[in-house]
Amino acid sequence: MNEIEKTGSVSEELFSLNEVTIKFGQTIALNGLSAVIPAGMHVGLIGPNGSGKTTLLRVLYGAVKPERGEVKLSGKHLQEHTTRGIAKRIALVPQNQIAPQRVRVLDEVLLGRTPFLSAFDKYSKADYELAQKALDIVGLSSISSKFSDQLSGGERQRTVIARALTQDTDCILLDEPTNHLDIYFQHKVLSLLGYLKSNIVTVLHDINLAAKYCDWILLLDHGKVFASGNPCEVLTEETIRHVYGVEATTYQHYGKSQFCFSINTNKGER
Repeated sequence: MNEIEKTGSVSEELFSLNEVTIKFGQTIALNGLSAVIPAGMHVGLIGPNGSGKTTLLRVLYGAVKPERGEVKLSGKHLQEHTTRGIAKRIALVPQNQIAPQRVRVLDEVLLGRTPFLSAFDKYSKADYELAQKALDIVGLSSISSKFSDQLSGGERQRTVIARALTQDTDCILLDEPTNHLDIYFQHKVLSLLGYLKSNIVTVLHDINLAAKYCDWILLLDHGKVFASGNPCEVLTEETIRHVYGVEATTYQHYGKSQFCFSINTNKGER
């Protein structure tokens, strides 16, 4: 089964990538990857371990420079944007961010306003209102005065998401935001992201979460986009079998495709 072309149309581009190659030593993380990430959607980046999901996300916010190829944000080459300019447009929720020592939750969340302040500015009333609203969204208002290094893993993750929301950008990039969250908050966070008036790009391992909450899917395999489009077109039993090496059975849940998985023990390793 060969790489599939995108299966849906894009009305407006947020990011476009053309023949992007990234190497770490002798390891090729992205191998001539070309893709369009549409504006105004919740876009899911999915694929097996090592397929290039996190590397692609890092390329989008300029943390990793391509060895070859080009990346554009809203039609403008990414390198033409300043670091501060990117921070005003893109908020990031990374994996496993270390908690600052002896910093209260509210103060950490307020750091999302930093790109909009000059050296001697103080936080405004509007900044505090944005931070409080973000804490309400992620369910942490009751512990806003607690120190960040005293939080549980799930509380820590929600604090980082609240900080990104406080940044109030038109684009949020999230690298596996459901890690360390229980089932309730996995669904709560992804559901709330869907209501934001932002462009959302999320790395997810869970195919069912991607199918339920994402409007557009980029399925990566071996450093390339294997398929892209709306979830019902991309996430087929045949495609899942080919890319993940598992058997998938589809069922409908509130109008969304969901999957049960099993391994064909007669086929060996993928």
